[in-house]
Amino acid sequence: MRTVGIICEYNPFHNGHRCQLRLARALAGEDCALVCLMSGNFVQRGEPAVFPKMVRAEAALRCGADLVLELPLTAALSSAEGFATGGVSLLTALGCEALCYGIESDDNNIIMSTAKANLDPAFDALLRAELDTGCSYPAARQRALEALGAGEGLSSPNDILAVEYCKAILRQQSPLRLLPIHRPDTYHADTLDPEAPSATAIRNSICRDEHRSSADTGHDFADKQCLSLQALSNEPSPDWHTAVPSELIDLYKSAPVHTLEAGERAVLAVLRTLPDAAFQVLPFGSEGLWSKFMKNCRSCAAVEEILDATKSKRYTRSRLQRMLLCAFLSLTAADLERQAPYVRVLGFTDRGRAALRDMRARFALLNAGERPTAALDPEDYYALETRASDLYGLFAVSGPEAPGAESDLRVRRC
Repeated sequence: MRTVGIICEYNPFHNGHRCQLRLARALAGEDCALVCLMSGNFVQRGEPAVFPKMVRAEAALRCGADLVLELPLTAALSSAEGFATGGVSLLTALGCEALCYGIESDDNNIIMSTAKANLDPAFDALLRAELDTGCSYPAARQRALEALGAGEGLSSPNDILAVEYCKAILRQQSPLRLLPIHRPDTYHADTLDPEAPSATAIRNSICRDEHRSSADTGHDFADKQCLSLQALSNEPSPDWHTAVPSELIDLYKSAPVHTLEAGERAVLAVLRTLPDAAFQVLPFGSEGLWSKFMKNCRSCAAVEEILDATKSKRYTRSRLQRMLLCAFLSLTAADLERQAPYVRVLGFTDRGRAALRDMRARFALLNAGERPTAALDPEDYYALETRASDLYGLFAVSGPEAPGAESDLRVRRC
């Protein structure tokens, strides 16, 4: 069976994602299996996912996915390069034939030439020289690429991630075939476009609805906990129902909403009590950034204050949020380098079940909720998973959720 892999977050799944699945099937053949390797309860920008992973997996299956696997936590919380490297490595190991991804550019040849320029031996020296001027990593990377005659006009998030996918494929000599799909540049748009929606705008609208519902039922929590993803106006919220497939509305309306700010006190409690040694081994804390971050954690009253006090032209907001979240989850730089010994199956259709049979012969796959044997997991990767799952419940807007949910999960079948 032909299998097409998609590395994704679906935070949340929307009309644009369904369109991608339809186009991927049209390109690869109606009989192909669409395999979604999806981030779990935490996403690459350094935030809890708005809905739990099993809700997002079911959403994908209802709308065209055949198999949903969980991208391991250590890849999901890595930089764009680590995110892409981990995803490509696993899809290759699982025997997928192609990788489908969205791009804002209408020419994938530019994406591939930029990826090759990134791997040019001269690139690292050019990048370091630009970083030494004090500019941010994205700006330094862009200038270094342009010095090599590549990367011009590639600044949109999907294009940048596509470059990382291509780099990973080249480095790993992966046989994955490329299936790029063009999408409009609305990745971070604040307003909802039903045809090409922004996940950011959808999350904003969902949080507004949650705020109104909680106010109606008497729940008491700060406004910022549900208005967490953007500074929101007092205007009526756009209707997120128009931006998601109609068959998902009831699923989303019944699902618990999670935001970073809803768990702020829990995060602060951890950050204020971390010893120096724990800050020193955090991911993304090189060049003394960990020290500045530590000082701000011990002097600032709120998460937003910590991030504002630590940021600079050189370091992106997403990098700081990932560092903060890794501190809360007790993930070290060494942890993010760990290769997960297995991948979890979150859900499948009948076609996905057929694809699974071949994949199980290639790589260790565990069902959601299944505990690995000591032989499969000698370094206890499972402990990272369960700790992250237990702490995810502290980000629920409606109030803390009980721990222990990871072991109770069951694979979704659609």
